[in-house]
Amino acid sequence: MKISYHGHSIIKIITNGKTILFDPFITGNELTDLKVEDEQPDVIILTHGHNDHVGDTEAIANKSGSLVIAPNELAVYLGWQGLNTHGMNIGGAYQFDFGQVKYTKAFHSSAITTEDQQIIYMGMPAGVLFTAEGKTIYHAGDTGLFSDMKLIGERHSIDIAFLPIGDNFTMGPEDAAVAAKYIGAKMVVPVHYDTFPPIRQNPQTFIDLLEEGIDGKIMKPGDYLEC
Repeated sequence: MKISYHGHSIIKIITNGKTILFDPFITGNELTDLKVEDEQPDVIILTHGHNDHVGDTEAIANKSGSLVIAPNELAVYLGWQGLNTHGMNIGGAYQFDFGQVKYTKAFHSSAITTEDQQIIYMGMPAGVLFTAEGKTIYHAGDTGLFSDMKLIGERHSIDIAFLPIGDNFTMGPEDAAVAAKYIGAKMVVPVHYDTFPPIRQNPQTFIDLLEEGIDGKIMKPGDYLEC
């Protein structure tokens, strides 16, 4: 399994002959190394409905025929736009041919903001546990710290956790370091920072706050891990 980071909250996983792209916010993301025209994922997984996470889903999926997995209301909405979708909800898991997807709780909001100043509710935000090849990757989505992260860590052996650290809209470094302790992942990677002025952070601050024994890694856009 190859796992790469591409700025903001974009994660790409290649496993079982398939490419899975999480939260493909490319257009307007000055930190990403990706180009919409180059991306041809088999699957797109979304954590919630905000524009900086849904991003270029429609353009990529229309071009590539990607299956879009998303919280149910968001999946229904994108299905109305003509995309091939699979709706899920918090606590539910589904075994696909490329791996298992399970949605977890996240404390945040979720809506698409349109150009004509409409806000369309997109259901509950979520995190994602993705399991394939005997490995589990946790994409926390956008969230604040919550105590049930302990249960997520106790019930799942997590190999890599991607945790937001930007503050303002999500956890900051201090709370994210507590989340890392709760989750108990073998490795934690900070995401969702530096993209916009309100979420400027030094990721090393998060790494320095981690308790002894927790392995933290700063990934630059384009960096990858073999798991």
